[in-house]
Amino acid sequence: MPFDEGVAQRLREVFENREDVIEKKMFGGIAFMHRGNMCCGVVNDVLMARVGPGAYESALSRPHARKMDFTGKALSGFVYVDPEGFEGDNDLRNWVALCEKFTSGLPAK
Repeated sequence: MPFDEGVAQRLREVFENREDVIEKKMFGGIAFMHRGNMCCGVVNDVLMARVGPGAYESALSRPHARKMDFTGKALSGFVYVDPEGFEGDNDLRNWVALCEKFTSGLPAK
């Protein structure tokens, strides 16, 4: 599955100059790994956001967010965000901040 290079570039800019974030091909797209843990990424033109179990329900209530169910079963703690949900740079940064809040609490790999 391809990923939207424009969305990936926007994420690269959010993580610019961050030594604790790397890119990795994952889930048929590209993922951004924070301290070795999957933080967020892109599949097609959709943002994958790892928000964690505690923020999962509130993330799903946000506009243009939905369950991440690429295997046919929802992956708890992960949501897909359609492009309209991160159209603005502040919207994208808010999603990334939510993801980083969760991954900051995980042990580094």
